[in-house]
Amino acid sequence: MSDSPVQYPEVYSSEDIQQIIQIALARQGEDDELTRKQLWEIADELNIDLQTLQVAENQWLQYKNTAQKRQAFDLYRRNQFKQKTIKYSIVNGFLISLNLITTGGISWSLYILLFFGLGLALDWWKTFHSKDEEYERAFQRWSFQNEVKQTFNSIWQKLYNSWQS
Repeated sequence: MSDSPVQYPEVYSSEDIQQIIQIALARQGEDDELTRKQLWEIADELNIDLQTLQVAENQWLQYKNTAQKRQAFDLYRRNQFKQKTIKYSIVNGFLISLNLITTGGISWSLYILLFFGLGLALDWWKTFHSKDEEYERAFQRWSFQNEVKQTFNSIWQKLYNSWQS
């Protein structure tokens, strides 16, 4: 066996460069952050023109913003499902208790439990299955409603502040 040194390639693909830089940045530690100026300097060294970098940065910001909105939407849906589950438990607990008190057993309340349970199961599917068109439509609807609320609140706040002055 011979001890041959590692042979480094003369040319790297952009994907290889991206992976190497990600590994190097990760090894530096989580506390090390780069400034926007440093980003520009790295791009300059890689012969990436400023306009291309700005377009990429804008795309990244849009992606990050959308990811945060989706995370907020998912949290909203989970909270809605949690509230429905609590209501389901309270109502069905009451009905089962009423059934036990009145008849000494569980008879008619079981049918209501199963019927409401079906609705809860469908809500569970809608809440946690987030890879289809229905999810995307619900997200777009929620996002639009939030934008309208923010716009309305902003206008209302401006009117309120001008009225207070």
